[in-house]
Amino acid sequence: MKTYETRIRIRYGETDQMGVVYHGNYAQFLEMGRVEWLRNIGVSYRSMEESGIMLPVISLHLDYKRPARYDDLITVSTTLKKRPGVKIEFDYKIYSEKGEILTLGNTVLAFVDMKSGKPVKCPDYILEKLKGEF
Repeated sequence: MKTYETRIRIRYGETDQMGVVYHGNYAQFLEMGRVEWLRNIGVSYRSMEESGIMLPVISLHLDYKRPARYDDLITVSTTLKKRPGVKIEFDYKIYSEKGEILTLGNTVLAFVDMKSGKPVKCPDYILEKLKGEF
């Protein structure tokens, strides 16, 4: 499946008193990976919302293996798990600069019509960009 890697430098404000990245920040790292994954296939969240589609997270799972610390350069590897329908699912691996797995994650998002608030199928323009991936 299609994978894209995003590099992120850990900022001081993302750490806690123990000097490690606060666990709640990992959801943002996954979002950064997902946004860049979409941008890499030629779709922006902004354009999707302008066309009336939003993508709320309906499931989030994180499995912490090792801590990330201030000034670490991490890589978020984002992989589309399967062909999107009404939902789109991603798997994530967050690596250290040394290639160690720090965190594993998974998110499921739903395509939702912004006017009606109801789920809709994945837009055709996204499926077209994924042709040949499945």
